[in-house]
Amino acid sequence: MCRSVWNTGLEQRRAYRRRGAWMNYAPQAKELAEAKAEHPWLKDVPGHCLQQTLMDLDKACRTHGTFRVHWRSGRRWAPSFRFPEGNKMVVEQLNRRHARIKLPKLGWVKYRSSRSLAGVVIRSATLCREGRHWYLSVLVDDGIAAGAVHAQPGAAVGIDRGVAVALATSSGELIDRPFTTAGERRRVVALQRKLARAAKGSVNRAKVRAALAQVRARERRRRLDFCAQTAHQLTVANAVVVLEDLKTRNMTRTAKGTLQDPGRGVAAKSGLNRAILAKGWHQLALALASAARYTRTTVISVPAAYTSQRCSVCGQVDPKSRESQAVFRCTHCAHVEHADVNAARNILAAGLAVTACRVPPAPAGVGGTRTQEPAGNREGLLPQPAHTAPAA
Repeated sequence: MCRSVWNTGLEQRRAYRRRGAWMNYAPQAKELAEAKAEHPWLKDVPGHCLQQTLMDLDKACRTHGTFRVHWRSGRRWAPSFRFPEGNKMVVEQLNRRHARIKLPKLGWVKYRSSRSLAGVVIRSATLCREGRHWYLSVLVDDGIAAGAVHAQPGAAVGIDRGVAVALATSSGELIDRPFTTAGERRRVVALQRKLARAAKGSVNRAKVRAALAQVRARERRRRLDFCAQTAHQLTVANAVVVLEDLKTRNMTRTAKGTLQDPGRGVAAKSGLNRAILAKGWHQLALALASAARYTRTTVISVPAAYTSQRCSVCGQVDPKSRESQAVFRCTHCAHVEHADVNAARNILAAGLAVTACRVPPAPAGVGGTRTQEPAGNREGLLPQPAHTAPAA
């Protein structure tokens, strides 16, 4: 029903735009209430769930444009329902592992309790399906207010995100975690081969796709958990977190090119794209911004240019200093260090230079991405790329 409301509302908006008119949430919500008299099946769904669907549609059209928003297909769309009336929900703990929640018009829904909801105020609940399973997300108010300042105002850390290692910190710590086991990787290869042999539109192909999606979903949940836990640890321990301003979407674009102008190194670029996406670079940045709101941590993004080629000790920039993926050996001062740690220290220095030349910043979780000061103000703060030959 929510999918039907989405598609009907989108078609109405497109019809209005073709005539040069606009349609927003308020008149559509009014027409939805009037449509329940003509279509009684709309009453089977909580009214707030249908209204939330129209709100999501309104936000999508404002963000991307009416004709860029996609239809919700019955085969491709994962059902999701949001219940905004938290005061009408009741939660009961059944045992150590299971609990149940009473949702409007759905009644009692039993779920596996990953954490206790005792002593918190429920604001909303979202019920969604991922693959073969349903998941319940509950937004709560725990009553804990964020402090005015960070608990450790002098602590700062730089982060370098990589492919071989998920991230390295300026303190010398390498943080990484495998998101799939060897058995799961073999299973993915076997399922992909089976999928290639299955006939399109067959029941067997649908079963293989579902099994493959289940493995991918497990990998995605592990990656999200890793990013959330890592972001929490970094923001709790540091008042300033500095990372590179990486455009992951641009970095992971295909190199295939066109028929007239084919690309080069397509296979290598495809492998690099998979490795970047597998480490969750963008997800970590989002998790840091979210966690920073509760700890009053400032998250700063700095340009990534020369951070992997500059020596963190003497400041000399030379591509030859990067001997390998893991080894950095300065050609000027002979400083040897892990390449990712060296880059993380350069990132931290760039971030501290930014904060030294401007008024005290607001927490990144509140103000969003920080704006760099003009390039002229940064001259002399960090060693610039050297054009002279390295010392013998």
